[in-house]
Amino acid sequence: MSALRLQEYGVGLFDAYPTKSALKKALKKNYISVDGVTATSATFITGGELITLTIPEHVSPKKRLNFKLNVLFEDDYLAVIHKPAGILVSGNHFKTIANALVQNLKRSTLSDATKPQPVHRLDFATTGILLVGKTNDSIRNLNKQFENKDIEKTYIAVTIGNMTNEGIMSSDIDNKPSQSKYKVVKTVLSKRFSKLNLVQLEPLTGRRHQLRIHLSELGNPILGDKDYGEEPLILNGKGMYLHAYSLKFRHPFTNESIFIKSEFPERFNKIFGNI
Repeated sequence: MSALRLQEYGVGLFDAYPTKSALKKALKKNYISVDGVTATSATFITGGELITLTIPEHVSPKKRLNFKLNVLFEDDYLAVIHKPAGILVSGNHFKTIANALVQNLKRSTLSDATKPQPVHRLDFATTGILLVGKTNDSIRNLNKQFENKDIEKTYIAVTIGNMTNEGIMSSDIDNKPSQSKYKVVKTVLSKRFSKLNLVQLEPLTGRRHQLRIHLSELGNPILGDKDYGEEPLILNGKGMYLHAYSLKFRHPFTNESIFIKSEFPERFNKIFGNI
């Protein structure tokens, strides 16, 4: 036979590498040898050679994110975790909650089990409760509950300045109507900020950055909010004081009402005492 490049001759030779591109990858990883010599894409075959494929027993697994999460609730259908500040829920980054879920949750034993995934979002700097689906049916069901506004979410924030005791904040965000309820739970005096308020919040719609925008428009931005805060009152280096405190929803399989809360971060207690 006339000489042929191994990457041409070897196509279909090995079941594990049936295509030209797959064979090329095996060559790059030094898995193939010819007459005992490691082969490359420049290796030629003339006939009579011994071509060997050797795949290491322990091939390094795909890089995994080693990030410990606090799991508040888990069964075969779903999980609820506490999201810490300073990490994205998902997106085109390696360090995300979505990438950390596999290492922190047990794989569902159900037939439609899938890679666990968050069914809603929290901002990078926001802490608190995040709901996760572990099966395809559960993810669809929980998404539907969010769409139908059947899931009740309560947030706690620290805001700056004088506030009335309670009210409803309304405005258009991205040309869509939005509403949030608020109630002041506690107020303390502050040398730098005059007054700081512990505020309970309930978003009635689900626009991006809704609570942050509404409080800023009210004249009471969230402490530590660099995007919507007022320049002289921006607190650097302490994060944003917004916490997803509780979640109430229907279990997608049992239809049981589930209520879960995530305790206040310690930095909230430092301002208001033990809440």
